[in-house]
Amino acid sequence: MKVTRILYRGSLSSCNYACGYCPFAKTTNTREELDRDRDQLQRFVDWAADCRQPLGVMITPWGEAIIHRYYRNAMIDLSRMDHVHRIAIQTNLSGYLGDLEDALVDRIAIWATFHPGETDLPRFLDRCATLQRLSIRFSVGVVGFQEHFDEIAELRKRLPGDVYLWVNVPKSSGIDYSDEELRFLSSIDPYFRWNLRRWPSLGAACQTGHTSFTVDGEGDARRCHFVDDVIGNIYRDDIWSLLKPTACPNSTCGCHIGYVHREDFGLDQLYGENLLERIPLTWPKIDFPMTDEPTSIPLTPLRPIR
Repeated sequence: MKVTRILYRGSLSSCNYACGYCPFAKTTNTREELDRDRDQLQRFVDWAADCRQPLGVMITPWGEAIIHRYYRNAMIDLSRMDHVHRIAIQTNLSGYLGDLEDALVDRIAIWATFHPGETDLPRFLDRCATLQRLSIRFSVGVVGFQEHFDEIAELRKRLPGDVYLWVNVPKSSGIDYSDEELRFLSSIDPYFRWNLRRWPSLGAACQTGHTSFTVDGEGDARRCHFVDDVIGNIYRDDIWSLLKPTACPNSTCGCHIGYVHREDFGLDQLYGENLLERIPLTWPKIDFPMTDEPTSIPLTPLRPIR
């Protein structure tokens, strides 16, 4: 069965954390702005209920969403739609999680991130334990700053072995890892090198705009978060007739939620139906080849998302 993956990002732009590298931590939404975001999300949920197409939905907010009850309610509602095969969200896990027990747990998943300096490890691990008690599948991610290596190692040690811990590279910082540091990060995340650089992508075959697309709070659909061109509007157009295979128009791609859709990378074989929540199909067994990965592409700064 063909499942179309939708990455939803409404107008929410505030976060309860203040990570120095993150632009999303620098704003605070007003009550009116949150009401607008809530209405946008509800309109999307209503559209998803009516469209009857097999869907996977990933909520990729500018800020922290799960602290708001209306996002948790949306996840519960989406999980209970027969044609929605997966609903996932990016979150720092700081919000209340208990009401997610009302979701269908075989359809809900969490992409969680640990932020040293914003929360402590015991508190974060307690939130992970809550997800386990609720039988909600999740992966955990960290940003690979060198000053956080001790916390990263301790996190891997204390997480259950069946929880995948992935590492994102802070490309905008111009970070340069030594060989020893690369070996350390690869020991934490065997697929870490996929995120180590920006990949040449102009003209590459990519499933974005065909089997996956993004939607903003107004319903405008784009092939991915990194291409500004609007395909159509889900509330005004027959969006399904507008989806088609097209080559990537960008010179490079350096974000997991972009390059994971590249046809030549074959990462759909690694993640399969778990692609949205970033959980390898065979984890903790490592059987996806990494030896053919190109190594001559320079690490260049990440351009800001518009």
